[in-house]
Amino acid sequence: MVAAVSCQAAATADMPAWRWDAWEEEQGKEQEAPAEPHPGIVEQGWTNVSASYAALPDGIAVYRSPETLGGVKAIAYIAVADLSKVSWDVKAIDDPKIGGTTESLKTPSAFYTETAAPVIVNGGYFFAEGGKNYNASVAVSGGRTYGVNINYASTDWVTMYYPTRGVFYQNESMAASPLENEPKVGWTYWSGGAKHYLYSEPAKNSWDAAPLQIPDASFPTEAYDFAPQTAIGGGPVLINGGQIVNTWEAELLYGDGADDKMPLARHPRTAIGYTADNLLVLFVCEGRGMTEGVAGMTFEEEAKVLQALGCKVALNLDGGGSSCLLVQGQETIKVSDGAERPVASVVILKAK
Repeated sequence: MVAAVSCQAAATADMPAWRWDAWEEEQGKEQEAPAEPHPGIVEQGWTNVSASYAALPDGIAVYRSPETLGGVKAIAYIAVADLSKVSWDVKAIDDPKIGGTTESLKTPSAFYTETAAPVIVNGGYFFAEGGKNYNASVAVSGGRTYGVNINYASTDWVTMYYPTRGVFYQNESMAASPLENEPKVGWTYWSGGAKHYLYSEPAKNSWDAAPLQIPDASFPTEAYDFAPQTAIGGGPVLINGGQIVNTWEAELLYGDGADDKMPLARHPRTAIGYTADNLLVLFVCEGRGMTEGVAGMTFEEEAKVLQALGCKVALNLDGGGSSCLLVQGQETIKVSDGAERPVASVVILKAK
């Protein structure tokens, strides 16, 4: 018979005693779930679904909405990025002056193939005509302009309007003020020449009124030279200074008939926002009955969701069939065209 000898008794200076209690503590730590980075979002009913995707860079978390948002049946996702750890950028076809390009539009998945960015969402407005593709929204990356917001609009191509449209942008330096490099929203107008203006308020146009004057250095407000490091255009501006502004009428983002108020109807939506906690928020919601009973959101409903998430500024981007958020190359919502729509620009998140 072999006598039992305890590990503790058998330990020597060369073979220290086993610390079973310490080992068990370490094992327990390894099995603990990671701490929730944004408990305030979870408290609103959003579910952290980051674990459903391949490992995301530190500083990025993805959430699915509760079944209703503001009383509206919803399927929505947000990607939340801590800008102390993560950066955002814009990728776009190269049409800097609305001159059109033969460069092809690309689906978000095609942009993913090119960039391998862990999060990609569709960007601004665009159109195709005469064999060319056109950016109809600002797109700036690395200080280079790839697209500008449209600088005229009409319903009959006789009476011309000159809208200022929304932009979400970030400057490179902090030279002007300590907060100069925070993401902001504004309204832009490209003069057609060298001047690209940025305003703190939009020109208050309406299809129901006569056109306002062409924006310039002093109208609709004092203008700033618009030369950001990174920017994406769209419209309307949903939130500014923490308050809902929803400037869709001034930005002429609707038709000229009472029955053509697209902003008041529910559709798939995409938006970008920024919070006081230095978080960038990318939002998409499903719509148009891709899931039974899920129609989408109005601009106002979308704005309220982003305000509840803490956004102090937010901009609506292209929606409808363009709305698409990819996480590690995987679709989140069901896109309303049935397949990803080729687009002119996307916003991406990436590790610094």
